Amino acid sequence: MIRRVCIVSEFVEGNFLGLPEGQGEPDVAILSVPYELTSSYGQGSHQGPKATIAASAQVELYDALLPEDLPSGFRIHTATPWDGEGNTLQEQLSSIRRYVSKHLTAFPVVLGGEHGMLPAIMQAVGETVDLSKLTIVQIDAHADLRQELEGDAYSHACAIRRSLDLGVGNILQIGIRAFAREEVEFTAKDARVQSWLARDILNPRGGEAAWNHWLETLSKLNGPVWLTLDMDGLDPAYVPTTGTPVPGGLAYWQVVDIIETIAAASEATWIGVDINEIVPDPTHNVTEFTAAMLATKMVSAYLASRLRDRK
Repeated sequence: MIRRVCIVSEFVEGNFLGLPEGQGEPDVAILSVPYELTSSYGQGSHQGPKATIAASAQVELYDALLPEDLPSGFRIHTATPWDGEGNTLQEQLSSIRRYVSKHLTAFPVVLGGEHGMLPAIMQAVGETVDLSKLTIVQIDAHADLRQELEGDAYSHACAIRRSLDLGVGNILQIGIRAFAREEVEFTAKDARVQSWLARDILNPRGGEAAWNHWLETLSKLNGPVWLTLDMDGLDPAYVPTTGTPVPGGLAYWQVVDIIETIAAASEATWIGVDINEIVPDPTHNVTEFTAAMLATKMVSAYLASRLRDRK
């Protein structure tokens, strides 16, 4: 923890980046939702939020987008984790909605937990935002557009489908490379969903054009935007212990490029993010450290956009 030596008296264990809370209303709220009820393969995402916050203590506070080290004049609040209240799946999802709702005056960074938490987050967001005008940017290996999985309509594999049912107006997916025929057919028929497949953007023949088209699309975003990052959207080299690792995923720097492009979209209002399917890596800590690095980049990019808007 070399960078903490000179400010060890200010380091707060258990807070995101080890930062003290500061005074006044927060600009960013770090939320922990250790929810895991429908995982269908690898287990352990309920341990992800705590592990990510612990890993963030090793992340540097410098970002070239900001004039000062984080928090760069802003307040970052690390909220008490969601308490897991609820005896059934629906009760737990309602509890997540209430938990997230309490923190929407700040920019929420929701750490999970399985992707099945997304519809509950969208219900909370819908209390203050017209969901029909909302764009969800989804980084994921899976389309998550199934009607149900193993009889469960609220499985993690249905997170985007249920969000659309709530009235979300637009989905932009990237990194998709594991999907069912049902999802392909749904995407072809529903104009609300646009998908950039990993095979297309990473293909040596034509991939660069597809990637540039994706970034151009992001740069033209308008209205409210929510970013949902399923860690399996990255290649397993960066997230070896996520719930369902799939080969052939995005590189770390591609995800950084996505984050910075969303933040720079002048007609968009970036309202929050979630990072899900964080399964701690007990051997090398790679997955949770990657999640902590990307969460920090999201915070930095969002705060940089705030500074830009002040000018």
